[in-house]
Amino acid sequence: MTTQTQGQTTRALILFALVAALLVGTGVMQSWNVALTILNMGLISAVMALGVNIQWGYAGLFNVGIMGFVALGGLGAVLISMPPNTEAASAGGLRIALGLVLGAATVVAAILAYMRLPKFRGWATAAILLAGFFVFRSVLDPGVAAVEAVNPASEGNIGGLGLPVLLAWPVGGLLAAGAAWVIGKTALGLRSDYLAIATLGIAEIVIAVMKNEDWMARGVKNVIGLPRPVPYEVDLQQAEWFRELVTEFGTDPVTASTIFVKLAYAGLFGVILLGLIWLTQSALASPWGRMMRAIRDNETAAEAMGKDVTARHLQVFVLGSAVVGLAGAMMTTLDGQLTPGTYQPLRFTFLVWVMVIVGGSGNNWGAVLGGFLIWWLWVQVEPLGALLMQGITAGMADGSWLKAHLLDSVAHMRLLTMGLVLLLVLRFSPRGLLPER
Repeated sequence: MTTQTQGQTTRALILFALVAALLVGTGVMQSWNVALTILNMGLISAVMALGVNIQWGYAGLFNVGIMGFVALGGLGAVLISMPPNTEAASAGGLRIALGLVLGAATVVAAILAYMRLPKFRGWATAAILLAGFFVFRSVLDPGVAAVEAVNPASEGNIGGLGLPVLLAWPVGGLLAAGAAWVIGKTALGLRSDYLAIATLGIAEIVIAVMKNEDWMARGVKNVIGLPRPVPYEVDLQQAEWFRELVTEFGTDPVTASTIFVKLAYAGLFGVILLGLIWLTQSALASPWGRMMRAIRDNETAAEAMGKDVTARHLQVFVLGSAVVGLAGAMMTTLDGQLTPGTYQPLRFTFLVWVMVIVGGSGNNWGAVLGGFLIWWLWVQVEPLGALLMQGITAGMADGSWLKAHLLDSVAHMRLLTMGLVLLLVLRFSPRGLLPER
């Protein structure tokens, strides 16, 4: 191991130890429930950052449609793990399925017509799309109306397959990967700035569809009560072995059950994260990883060496989106509900990109570090900022405009801190806290 490598390893250990100290300090100073909540979302954020790092750090693809893939992962969790709504499925499920097949067939037919017809292919494609649209809606709309009419106050959707929720996580990743393949086939030929605009627009479309198509996942009425891969707190409190364990340690059963559940989630998420790190590190050190970095650094030279740049871009775009979709399924499972209204593309996409840039673009461990550090700051900055402002304004007269202004500014501390952290890192460590080797 070279001196430079040893120095980088030491730096990584120190930085991860610092993040661990922040989490432990949160548990000691506030509560372990808060610390474990931050830890679980930090693990999910690290997985999201890994997915973005695969796209940007490996291949230089600027994807700002992250929340669209996160939402698709959450949708996958609902469609796989929720119990089926047999009444709604029998009322209009078949018509919906037939309508979706007709819609897909229309798109395929239009593509084939555009590719194979020597003359008038533009007119033929437009005619196929127009006719197919009306046929598609004439079949789909009655089925949607029938499904949404079934007990709309608490159901009104087709439900899921009732399968184990752990199976829904990889399916959520596959759903995001499928959408990424469709997007990549049309958008990856664009220049990086146009690719960013295209992915952002498509993410908005995905979230708009999820908000408005109630038959799929109840839209803005939300799906609640998703199955969990860990026990419920109430069941733990009633279990004999758990009551004996709590009595032995002399702790409160309610608090202990909450901590146990969060530790169980942390164990599951930790296994997923470690598996992804092993896979991504192995890929990065392989000939495939070296090829991707060569394409990222100089596409023209890589293409001159016989590499299919567009195909490799599509490949890495699909892989990164699958990881982001997996994180979306994990987050929906942790929340226990799917709330499409909370997927705000610009706000949270910015946050994930800060994680990647601060941690170190192109370095998988850096992306993980950024995920934990930035999420801790995102959660803790506002309460810490409130304490800071209360201390600063303690000597000011009540009713002072300056005191009121400073106290009101606490609500903006999060975004201010994210911008400040980003500027400091870019100034003093432009390649991130853990730079790519």
